[in-house]
Amino acid sequence: MNEKDITRASKRLSRHLRHDPGGIGITLDSSGWVAVDTALDALRRHGLSLSRAQLDLIVETNNKRRFAFDVTGTRIRANQGHSVEVDLGLTAVAPPDVLYHGTVAAFLDAILREGLRPMKRHAVHLSSTVETARTVSARRGKPVILEVDAAAMSAGGHEFQVSANGVWLTAAVPPAYLTVT
Repeated sequence: MNEKDITRASKRLSRHLRHDPGGIGITLDSSGWVAVDTALDALRRHGLSLSRAQLDLIVETNNKRRFAFDVTGTRIRANQGHSVEVDLGLTAVAPPDVLYHGTVAAFLDAILREGLRPMKRHAVHLSSTVETARTVSARRGKPVILEVDAAAMSAGGHEFQVSANGVWLTAAVPPAYLTVT
């Protein structure tokens, strides 16, 4: 597989493990897992033929570490970003003092007025570094980086979780905790 094929397959896998499992006829369990063989068979039936070795390569090389295998290696799921209902089993943890969110200028006024909301996802995604926030937002235009006062949010009763790939999650970020960097 070349890099273009890996990216294409990764995006397709992400769509079905995060947003549209039924689109290829799979069902995620309550924690977002599906058997690897089931996923590979379904993808094959819908025009994306991947070997287990190719799937392993996609999971290992995904720069955002979007996917994970369970401890047995027989099930796969997306680490976060679902629009379908799943319980990733994440527990509340104390966040670092500051987290970051990348966006674009077109959304800035609404965000500063209403805060960060999960939109179609189950949680707001935050980064622990400016660089990661910039990379995430750069796909949609010129990035604008927001600093989140996570320490104050946490002290105010807001909960945070961190996914297996290091993405910080929270229900929402009120505007009072946001600063444009």
